[in-house]
Amino acid sequence: MDAEKTGAMIRALRMEQGLTQAALAERLHVTDKAVSKWERGQGCPDLPMLPALADVFQVSVESILAGELRGSERNGGNMKRIRFYSCPVCGNVMTATGEAEIACCGRRLEAMPMRPCDEAHTLRLEEMDGETYVSLAHEMSKAHHIRFIAQVGFDRVTLVRLYPEQDAETRLPRMGHGRLYIGCSRDGLYWQNF
Repeated sequence: MDAEKTGAMIRALRMEQGLTQAALAERLHVTDKAVSKWERGQGCPDLPMLPALADVFQVSVESILAGELRGSERNGGNMKRIRFYSCPVCGNVMTATGEAEIACCGRRLEAMPMRPCDEAHTLRLEEMDGETYVSLAHEMSKAHHIRFIAQVGFDRVTLVRLYPEQDAETRLPRMGHGRLYIGCSRDGLYWQNF
């Protein structure tokens, strides 16, 4: 941790939120002299203090340690850049349309690598009752199953969670064209254009 960089970032974030050193100190249960010391680069917050500081500023602990916020270039929420993240502990599935720092269950998550559908993960699509019926012949055991199917268009994502006790099928809103993503519990993430 670079004390000067971290201190400058703490000062900038404090001012961004319109807080005085005393107000920040009160929230963190420290003295305003401690906050002043951090901001001048004369010392750093103790490690147990970092999660509280991150919470006050709504940034990651890693950003505080690095002394900088790593923003991504604005991409207008371009759905072509969508990335999927899956927690290995709880199974939570999250998406981002650009660079993101995502964590769940105390673990930092990396974007799932994706590849085009292979023979075992190719979806069948049928139009019925104004919707698209999506299915695939895939094992649905606890050890190996399809965890989700997601439909991504130019302006929206529809993600359906699937569980081992059901079939690998769902109905999705009809959409002109886009991409479907299949999250397999064992083999990873696949995509297929429609």
